[in-house]
Amino acid sequence: MNLKEVTRRQLFAACGIGLGKISLASLLAGDTAAASPIASGSASGSATSLNGGLHHRAKIKRVIYLFMAGAPSQLDLFDHKPKLVELEGKPIPPSVIAGQRYAFIQPGAAVLSPRFKFNRYGQSGAEIADPLPHLAEIADDVAFIRSVHTDQFNHAPAQIFVNTGSPIPGRPAMGSWLTYGLGSEADDLPGFVVLKSGGNLSGGAAMWNNGFLPGQHQGVPFRSSGDPILHVANPPGISRETQRATLDLLTDLNRRREASLAVDGINSRIESYEMAYRMQTRAPELMDFSGESDETLSMYGTKRDDAGSFAKNCLLARRLAERGVRFIQLYHSGWDHHSNVEGGLKSQCKATDQGCAALVKDLKQRGMLDETLVVWGGEFGRTPMVEASAALGRSLGRDHHPQAFTMWMAGGGVRAGQTIGKTDDLGFHPVEDAVHVHDIQATILHQLGIDHERLTFTFAGRPFRLTDVHGHVIEKLVG
Repeated sequence: MNLKEVTRRQLFAACGIGLGKISLASLLAGDTAAASPIASGSASGSATSLNGGLHHRAKIKRVIYLFMAGAPSQLDLFDHKPKLVELEGKPIPPSVIAGQRYAFIQPGAAVLSPRFKFNRYGQSGAEIADPLPHLAEIADDVAFIRSVHTDQFNHAPAQIFVNTGSPIPGRPAMGSWLTYGLGSEADDLPGFVVLKSGGNLSGGAAMWNNGFLPGQHQGVPFRSSGDPILHVANPPGISRETQRATLDLLTDLNRRREASLAVDGINSRIESYEMAYRMQTRAPELMDFSGESDETLSMYGTKRDDAGSFAKNCLLARRLAERGVRFIQLYHSGWDHHSNVEGGLKSQCKATDQGCAALVKDLKQRGMLDETLVVWGGEFGRTPMVEASAALGRSLGRDHHPQAFTMWMAGGGVRAGQTIGKTDDLGFHPVEDAVHVHDIQATILHQLGIDHERLTFTFAGRPFRLTDVHGHVIEKLVG
């Protein structure tokens, strides 16, 4: 056969493979990878995990983490303590606070009673305060954890700790660990996307940093209106063909440099360029909300031209989930109520409650909730004692409280309609089913098919993992 006279179609037909078989082989290769175990990082620190690998059967495909930065007051929203009403204005017994230190109040500060009325909702009878009427509507779809505690007392290290498993900046974020271990179902969007609202974050970019993991696993901040990433569109006069040729040249030069010098990070640079190129096609479609119904927008409490609100970010999170993004992190700041905790909570709940509940409802009605884990929580809780300072202009506030706070989860194999854990009569210490932040992290990984003790990466001579040497799966939550 003279190859010069053979058409491309004839070649594929005659070579014994065919396009159909090539496609089938590609699909089977993906299935094989999904059934393979995750490998640890190599001694040199390079990523050797098998994307799509699992340690056990996964219950979910993705996570949407609603992080309430600043620490919502669990005593005013979720953990009703009638004893605080009884002791209003009186100091907490010394035996309860022995050895405790606080940033802005004295240990003998007076008790502050809950600022809102609590009611029971759903068949589960979950106790939820008045500022959260939309959450009350989905009470039976949610599991509350009232006994979460942390090691960190101040905002920045506590926020970094929840997100990375360490209070020290420089460790990989949870989303980075997940994309490192599992890869992403999205070819034209990052596997780890960050959405922000409400103002500045104490923990900053350290909360979505890839740390010592390869650069392609870093969280990518998106905007909720316009281009999701600045400068994603080509400047005037630059065509797609010109850009493609430029990227091909850059890739060739980078490959040569990588081969000759073995410089770390070059492959990550190549991946970032290619991802940006693919996103230029996907980004306009992602941000086009014209296909969303008026009923959906109303349910979230947003509008098509809304820019930067938490509600809009919740809707965008659902759209990202539909497009295969593995880990979607929403940060909403403004929960640090050292003064006027009542007014602060009213404002923040008004900004977030409807969006959170709508996200759960929307995922459920689209058949996506079972394969999506929704997590809500801050970095720590607030004290039963009042914070007041004439010098600082503060009154009727609450200080930081790492000993006990509340989180909730929905979807993703979670046993909904229950409340796990219990604190003492003053809401000070867990007295039943205490849950550490590392336990939360271990459970999230478990739902994705990952054993938190086995997903490791060797760096600087020792293996690291998200949960360090701690953490247990919360069996009552997912068992």
